[in-house]
Amino acid sequence: MATSFVDKARITIKAGNGGNGAVAFHREKYVAAGGPDGGDGGKGGDIVFVVDDNMSTLMDFRYKRKYVAGTGADGQGKRCSGKDGESLYIRVPRGTLVRDTETGGIMHDMSDGKPFIAARGGKGGWGNKHFATPTRQVPRFAKPGLPGEAHDITLELKLLADVGLVGFPNVGKSTLLSVVSKAHPKIANYHFTTLFPNLGVVYVDEGRSFVMADIPGIIEGASKGAGLGHDFLRHIERCRLLIHLVDVSGSEGRDPVEDFDAINAELREYSAELAGRRQIVAANKCDLCGGSRDNIERLKAHVEALGYKFIEMSAATHHGTRELVKMAAEQLRELPPVIHFEADYVPPEPVIGTAEDLTIEKCDDVWVVEGGWLQRLMSSVNFSDNESMMYFDRVLRDNGVYKRMEEMGVRDGDTVSIYNLEFEYRD
Repeated sequence: MATSFVDKARITIKAGNGGNGAVAFHREKYVAAGGPDGGDGGKGGDIVFVVDDNMSTLMDFRYKRKYVAGTGADGQGKRCSGKDGESLYIRVPRGTLVRDTETGGIMHDMSDGKPFIAARGGKGGWGNKHFATPTRQVPRFAKPGLPGEAHDITLELKLLADVGLVGFPNVGKSTLLSVVSKAHPKIANYHFTTLFPNLGVVYVDEGRSFVMADIPGIIEGASKGAGLGHDFLRHIERCRLLIHLVDVSGSEGRDPVEDFDAINAELREYSAELAGRRQIVAANKCDLCGGSRDNIERLKAHVEALGYKFIEMSAATHHGTRELVKMAAEQLRELPPVIHFEADYVPPEPVIGTAEDLTIEKCDDVWVVEGGWLQRLMSSVNFSDNESMMYFDRVLRDNGVYKRMEEMGVRDGDTVSIYNLEFEYRD
């Protein structure tokens, strides 16, 4: 049976390229030697992720996989700069992690509601107006725009909930959520009724509430990919408190102590941190025990010996549900806020080529150096930082760029232009 819930998606994003600078000269009747007036190219548009609280799945990314921002317009004469490319805003549910697919590193956690620029547009190229000097009054060259950043992105939705309901399928999680909140999950007496997480706001009393998530039933082997549980274990990671529902009725011939241990084993297999999360163990379906308390007492003794809180309840008859809500609220008071995942993505170092991969030519009295790997290097260097500038200079020297220029005739004091950087050559 197919599910409409999509909690992981892979997409490709590409920021816009910068527009090219223009080569133009001021021409006006009765104005002699108007000079260069070529405008700069516009900046390429960014790719920006924004939170949309009306979204609850990543379904929108199932069919559309490529997202491209607008390219900056080319510069024009009369010192007119090109229009900046239009940024592309991609809406995602709150709680989505933006990961770099290649490294798996977290670029941003979209739970704080702040927009995140995942790919920056390329800078626009300079027009020839920038290259006029007292000795170079008619520059006949301009600069191309730099390319925008591109990434393969994996979006991963981890729900934002204070409390997560865990347990085997059909133990009453959906029923409990429907009783204590205004959520209306699908409920039926068969396994895997819940195919995607449901969220509900539980009101405790005036000014106190928390969010509860009904997580699809976990089965043995879930941490290794069996059943539905593997796909949804990630949603429990943000939950500050787990309510572990166990069926003590024996109606399906199951042993509640074995069920409790099996679910905790799956949590440990998936994440040691998750297994250590605080739990309240709720013995559900007590109304179906037929007067026998054997299962209830065995489970109570087992979980209390392990240090867990224990409560008897019946979601179907509402017995004990109010007490469970109050117990959960008291526990939440002592626990830290919902987990926020810190970014750990480190941009890769640009692939550096050799001087032979570059185009070096003399335009007027300026040495113009261009090439693919040099473009990428320029995008990664902060030219307002002295250390970054020294790194840039060292890369050019170590990769034979200066040596090749000297062989072509560059002299001390000559002007060198590399995209939007111009400097005097010093031997």
